Amino acid sequence: MTHNSRTKGYGLAVMTLAMLAQVACTQPTADDEEADETHLNQYSAEAVSSNAVSSNAVSSNAVSSNAVSSNAVSSNALTTEALNSDSIVIDALKDPNARELLKYVVSCALPADAHIDVEVDGVTYGFDGSLGVAPEWGEEGGSCDEECRSWVSGCVISRIDYLHQEVLISLRGANDGLKTTPQERAKYSHIEATYYGDIFSQPQQIFACLPPGKTGLPRVCGPSLDDCIVKVQGNCEDLCDAQRSDGGYPNCREANNQGKVKKGSNHLGSVTVFLK
Repeated sequence: MTHNSRTKGYGLAVMTLAMLAQVACTQPTADDEEADETHLNQYSAEAVSSNAVSSNAVSSNAVSSNAVSSNAVSSNALTTEALNSDSIVIDALKDPNARELLKYVVSCALPADAHIDVEVDGVTYGFDGSLGVAPEWGEEGGSCDEECRSWVSGCVISRIDYLHQEVLISLRGANDGLKTTPQERAKYSHIEATYYGDIFSQPQQIFACLPPGKTGLPRVCGPSLDDCIVKVQGNCEDLCDAQRSDGGYPNCREANNQGKVKKGSNHLGSVTVFLK
């Protein structure tokens, strides 16, 4: 899909970075299903990614709300120049947890040929693009609007791991950065869940829905859903549009207190994960 121009979102993401606690694209080619799964190929249409985001990755506190209510929201590009020229960003990135989150935000948002360097207290930290679900955020003058936030959020949430261990997952969704091949779909054939929300909002929206027959999320939540940062809303068949040909569930919604679909709560950036 083609993303519209991004507006008024980057500043919100930046201030969220300062408050969040700690939080790759590998693929076989069409000709070689057993290709090196640690190699990043920007020209592949596949969306297999390693994940190792801590479950604390998207936690926040009230200070981010205060920052948003001030003049923190601005429109900036996710580029080396924009990040390094913003003192608020640099101050936020003194926190290693904020840098860890930025790693996954950049990896989700920008394509594989993108790279950002940020200098903090004389040390240069590098961040690589990978999936490219919101590439226009990384263009000169780019920014991150509601659509961008939705896709980046769904992508980051989908990469949370209870044990903080890297596991290869296949991400599916109605986004050019999440295209798949028949080889990928055959290799990663076990559907896990669909993830969606807005990690930049206050309060944060961190949701998932389960496909028919599933009752838990051991990779993301561990042995129980009770204390999981990801709030399971119900069955994807009830909460999302019809399942796509790649297996993903689009436009998933939140559930109200009665377990019914909450009107007006559909999330464009719904990301479905498949495992081997």
